[in-house]
Amino acid sequence: MRAAGRAALGAVLALLGLSALLVLPAGQASAASYHVLMKGYAFSPAALTITAGTTVTWTNEDTAPHDVKTTSGPVAIHSPMLSKGQSWSFTFTTAGSYGYVCTVHPNMTAQVAVKAVAAPTPAAPTTHEQQHQHTTVPSRTATARTPSHTSSSSPPPAMSMPASSPTPAAAAAAPASPTAAPQTGQLQQAASTSRPLDPLLVLAGLVAGVAVMCLLLVGSRAAQASGGETTN
Repeated sequence: MRAAGRAALGAVLALLGLSALLVLPAGQASAASYHVLMKGYAFSPAALTITAGTTVTWTNEDTAPHDVKTTSGPVAIHSPMLSKGQSWSFTFTTAGSYGYVCTVHPNMTAQVAVKAVAAPTPAAPTTHEQQHQHTTVPSRTATARTPSHTSSSSPPPAMSMPASSPTPAAAAAAPASPTAAPQTGQLQQAASTSRPLDPLLVLAGLVAGVAVMCLLLVGSRAAQASGGETTN
């Protein structure tokens, strides 16, 4: 019973595989792989055009052995000898034109043209991205110009002067305030008091003092004399 079940399961898998091969187009097994048959002492298809990175699988359906060997191309390849029902695969990564042959049957020739993979073109920015770029660039420009604008508007520290303080020339040309006159008189009076006394004035003062003292002495003596006479 187990052997019969296994045989039935194998038959189902084989039918699924055959149906998949029938559904795919001849010479192409999948989107990234191609299938070449060795049948009737010929390669079918005899010419393939693929892109770099594609895998090609050769399967021998003849009773005679076959192999794959390149006669031209940027990369040399050589498969093992394939008997009936055997397969061999190779992935082409280098672009170029490859010619190959079966070494057992030189009349079996074919070629594979491998194209380089095109570089992806950058996608155009969407409307939102364009608006973001338009709004971002002016903001960067304004930010870059802000320091220069600030430095130009503020005067250098060495040149800054108060607006209310007059210059030396303006101070000389401005009229003197009313409080300047009393201060000038006080300065002149202080200067006059600090001057030394005139010698003549000092001498006159001394003479006047001596004269006053003499007058006082004479007066006191006269008073004494008159008092003595009265008592007698």
